[in-house]
Amino acid sequence: MSQPGQDAKFFTRGKIEEFRAELQAAETKDKKFVKRKIVLKKIVANITMGNDMSPLFTDVVQCLGTPLLEIKKMVYLFLVSYGRSRPDQIHLVIPNFLQDCSDRNPLIRALAIRTMSYIPIPVVTDALTENLRHCLKDRDAYVRKTAAICVAKLYSADPRRAEKGGFVEMLRDLMLDSNATVVANAVAALSEIGDRQDGVIFKLNLATANKLLAALGESSEWGQIYILDSLLRYVPTRHADAEAMAERIIVQLQHANSAVVLTTIKVLLYLMNYMENRRLIDYSCKKMGPPLVTLLSSGPEVQYVALRNILLIIQRRPAVLKNDVRVFFCKYNDPIYVKLAKLEIMYRLARAENATEVLAELQEYASEVDIDFVRKAVRSIGRLAIKVEVAADQCIQSLLQLIETKVTYVVQEAVIVIKDVFRRYPGKYEGIIPTLCENLDSLDEPESKAAMVWIIGQFANRIDNAEELLDDLLYTFLEESVEVQLALLTAAVKVFIYKSSSDKAKELVHKVLKWATEEVDNPDLRDRGFMYWRMLAINPGAAGEIVLATKPAITTDSDRMDRGALDQLLLHTGTLGSIYHKNPETFIRNATGKALVDSPALNAHSRAVLIPLAPVQLPPTLVTVPGPGPNESHSTPSEQIVDTQDVDHVEQAPPPAPKAPHTERDEEGDDAGSDDDAHPTGPAGDPYSNLDGAFGNYMADEPRPMAASSRGGRPNDDDDLLF
Repeated sequence: MSQPGQDAKFFTRGKIEEFRAELQAAETKDKKFVKRKIVLKKIVANITMGNDMSPLFTDVVQCLGTPLLEIKKMVYLFLVSYGRSRPDQIHLVIPNFLQDCSDRNPLIRALAIRTMSYIPIPVVTDALTENLRHCLKDRDAYVRKTAAICVAKLYSADPRRAEKGGFVEMLRDLMLDSNATVVANAVAALSEIGDRQDGVIFKLNLATANKLLAALGESSEWGQIYILDSLLRYVPTRHADAEAMAERIIVQLQHANSAVVLTTIKVLLYLMNYMENRRLIDYSCKKMGPPLVTLLSSGPEVQYVALRNILLIIQRRPAVLKNDVRVFFCKYNDPIYVKLAKLEIMYRLARAENATEVLAELQEYASEVDIDFVRKAVRSIGRLAIKVEVAADQCIQSLLQLIETKVTYVVQEAVIVIKDVFRRYPGKYEGIIPTLCENLDSLDEPESKAAMVWIIGQFANRIDNAEELLDDLLYTFLEESVEVQLALLTAAVKVFIYKSSSDKAKELVHKVLKWATEEVDNPDLRDRGFMYWRMLAINPGAAGEIVLATKPAITTDSDRMDRGALDQLLLHTGTLGSIYHKNPETFIRNATGKALVDSPALNAHSRAVLIPLAPVQLPPTLVTVPGPGPNESHSTPSEQIVDTQDVDHVEQAPPPAPKAPHTERDEEGDDAGSDDDAHPTGPAGDPYSNLDGAFGNYMADEPRPMAASSRGGRPNDDDDLLF
């Protein structure tokens, strides 16, 4: 074996002719194969650098007869890189493959079978099938564990051959192997096959799950991840089964590998949906906290992955880290993406007991250099005031101090959040409006300007010079963004309703309505202008009741993810889906979704928000058959019945997807996008033949007020979500 670092000299760009000449020269006077080894190292180095070495195919293949393992490895690496691109020459290697598959050395047997599985060409797959069957029953565990992964490769290349050859059943038998590494690889292969949309369904029963858990302690780190991940395919039917399994895997939280820790947490969160013992659930949540905190001592990339997963976990199980908010205070050298993730978690963990501490930290962040971070910090102060009522006074004082700094972007963020504070606590903090009006000139962003315009219109009866302030803002009405124009239009109407006797207010509303209806192209703004104009012309009293109607106090419920979607996302903890906070099937082509499965052990809260997994609808493929069409049969229906007992495989159209039960919460989602798959029923070529009922459901879609019981009528729906 060469020492580390000695092979760096081979990483230089070489020419095909030179390598070919060196290989031919090495065939003579090279008893110990030193020259061939050096040339092959140069070729592999060039492959690594991205240089095309495929013209050397026949020359490199001739080295397979060398009995040296190191040379065989490099030749097989060459075949993995260029085997599929040389289907006309791959037959030259088949005899060597077959010879190596029966070699005495298990490393060579495994190397041959692995290389064959990487070349999805029919002639190689034919030779692989029988040898793979023998290797799955090989006496050496290394060969068996390599063959298990090769089954997944074979299934990817030719699913029908793998199923007819019984390889999936052989993988199932390998799950009961005496060697833990073989078990882990068999589970990994079955999981990969089961995750395919056209793959077999991979589920575990209690006996198999317990045997996998027995192999957990002897497996490698990645083997443990495969085994733990496969436990999500086991659906407990009794509370005791889920609780016993949770007690067996909770020890894995002490593992040094962060991937093992996150996978263990994923399985525990999954099993908690099927557990009844509240004490065990609380104990499991308590044990999850320290490993998650430990992940924050890693590098910034691992920290970010941990923080994104923590953000999901604490929304579902706040008790996991409810006393550890200090851990998420930002350090001076944290990257900006880590700081922003910590900021969101600090807000989630804030409550009456730690609100003062969190607020003091947020005030520090508001004086930082990074503008985006400062903006998020100021906004978090306002969100904290809305979330924790006892801290609202302190938050308002903090926001006023920030406004006094006269820093433009700080003032603008403060105005935006103060508007929400006014809606959360009506009639409590209107005394700070004059301070806001003094900073009107520093507002130059649409969101902050729209917020200030809303404040002027909403509290025009308390602002003596509301007409003058609004008049100043209207100078640039036609140049403003649509968001600001809509706010100015509504504010002008409110000022007119509050001060209907003022000539200035009449002049303002007339000017704005004329602009909105005659000089603006935006249809939303124009329609709202016509609506206000007609209401004021027909019945000003009714217009006042509508425009100045009492608005409901806003809450922080909208900040929290939907409970059913949260349960579904937590099944992807530790994966890319948990970083994006999206299910993998939404951004990865052909990925299969995961969802909680109903069973007698599933607790009532999880069942109430259960999101069933949509059935997979494979896209229809157009098959073109050359030659004349089939002869039409004129037999009677009784003669056209097919005896399927002697038919090996009968293709059937997929059954229609079962329709999910309709609930109030699904009304909006059911209506959105329901016409995507609709087909016109009128004459061909007439795209407008089916428009008669285009607006037939208008009354069914009319907006309805959200009642207090709109959360499904379950008073204890959030029992295990809140402190």
